[in-house]
Amino acid sequence: MKLGFVSAILPELPLEELVDYAAHLGYKCIEVCCWPVGKAERRYAGVTHIDVDALDEKRASEIREYFNKNGVEISGLGYYPNPLDPDPEKRAFYASHIKKVIDAAALLGVNRMNTFIGRDKTKNVEGNFEMFRQVWPGIIRHAEERGVKVGIENCPMIFTYDEWPGGCNLATTPVIWRRMFSEIKSDFFGLNFDPSHMLWQQMDYIKPLYEFKDKIFHIHLKDARLHRDRLDEVGIMATPLQFHTPKLPGLGDIDWAKFISTLYETGYDGPACVEVEDRAFEGSLDDRKKSLALAKKYLDQFII
Repeated sequence: MKLGFVSAILPELPLEELVDYAAHLGYKCIEVCCWPVGKAERRYAGVTHIDVDALDEKRASEIREYFNKNGVEISGLGYYPNPLDPDPEKRAFYASHIKKVIDAAALLGVNRMNTFIGRDKTKNVEGNFEMFRQVWPGIIRHAEERGVKVGIENCPMIFTYDEWPGGCNLATTPVIWRRMFSEIKSDFFGLNFDPSHMLWQQMDYIKPLYEFKDKIFHIHLKDARLHRDRLDEVGIMATPLQFHTPKLPGLGDIDWAKFISTLYETGYDGPACVEVEDRAFEGSLDDRKKSLALAKKYLDQFII
């Protein structure tokens, strides 16, 4: 297993400075964000550490060389839009950019990218699977042709009122994952697993590691604190941030010893990247840098 972090937390750093800081802290890899250049759509989005629209063999070679020189790897390229958006123009744009990120992953020799399935928040699961069949087989064929594994994160994307009521990512539960992988049978279609989303949904975040061990391509290490007193007041129908708080690994309710022990037990040897969404460390660039140092210090007891 290689310990890394998601680049979204340090959006203002150029790629080379990001790599320097990772090497300074002793991280082994970085999930590099590859959003289209432009305005962020939400928190932690819109971060472009590699512009895939401008990437050519010369720049890709420079990037590979810089990472290699510093002893850091790219764990995967990250881009998390809503490819099942009800707006057909947005849907087409997001799918097109996912394919560009897949192309960039192949050009860089990374051969892994992470994203969302997407969801029309106004439709039920059946309605979304109808759109899934139109959008995703072509994306996965594109990935297969380039030898790039696509890891789908299990975040429901239902944190703000504009994402209400159904959320903006279909791939949230084992029932849905089984169906996804049944409908698109591919060795290049899998998961980017984040246990924190299972925790605040009050689901078992250990059991899926066994069943889906061959489908877990990438891990996000994010913690969460479930506020039972708030949940008792607002109930599970409330927007999730009313009853839980994202935290740094070790500062929430995830049993990291059990989680990482299970990853070892199931034979997982891929990247595991800290994803910082802890508002207690968002005051300044120094605070956000400190969050990565603190997470590394905690996780070093499990991942060397």
